Amino acid sequence: MSDAPWEPPSILLAVDLVILTLRDARLNVLLVERGVAPYRGALALPGGFLRDESEDIEAAARRELSEEASLADVHLETLGVYGEPGRDPRGRVVSVAYLAIAPRLPEPVAGTDAAGASWTPVDDALSLGTELAFDHRRIVADGIERARGKLEYTALATAFCDETFTISELQLVYEAVWGVRLDPRNFYRKVQSARGFIVSDGPMRRTSNGRPARLFRAGPARVLYPPMVRSAQAVPEGPDDSAAQITAEGGQQS
Repeated sequence: MSDAPWEPPSILLAVDLVILTLRDARLNVLLVERGVAPYRGALALPGGFLRDESEDIEAAARRELSEEASLADVHLETLGVYGEPGRDPRGRVVSVAYLAIAPRLPEPVAGTDAAGASWTPVDDALSLGTELAFDHRRIVADGIERARGKLEYTALATAFCDETFTISELQLVYEAVWGVRLDPRNFYRKVQSARGFIVSDGPMRRTSNGRPARLFRAGPARVLYPPMVRSAQAVPEGPDDSAAQITAEGGQQS
């Protein structure tokens, strides 16, 4: 055994942010274009290193969100810790990732070391044709899966609707976040069975096809029981459409 005194390894601590919102009925993630090396010109999640030993980790995340995208007042929750050796060419870097899912977020404005900032459809962000810096593709994927799970067990989806909405409009939120098409009859049945999820509100509204539709608003429930569990049953729409149609838990399309 060596008698040399133990020295702690040199490890840098960083934060990364997965910010998700709906734009044009599609789930989008906030990405910035890196203006500095490494990965100059590549897309990445907003984030960066802690300034010093005294800076709180969440405070660093909020600072980076403000500096790189000019966003504030966003609820953040811890997504995970990413620290595999080699994930950053500058040395051993451990990143604490945060997740935010919020409606009606404004256009981001790039700042500091970001050359640009924009909302990017998650399908494009996860495409192999899109270069994401570091291990950010994995972090984005983890954030999307967390968001999809939150729609199963919480009433988060109603936050993306107007104060009053139809069940079809609520279904569009689920389809956008889950990335699938849902059977309207199964969806209606599951929404109505989740106690306190939505409550009836006011007169009917004429829809685009001229049919009247009942209006609802968010109910008192924050946790859904029974949950809106995604089904593992995929049903192809037809020979010319490769998109999978997955119903909310309850089986195949009737």
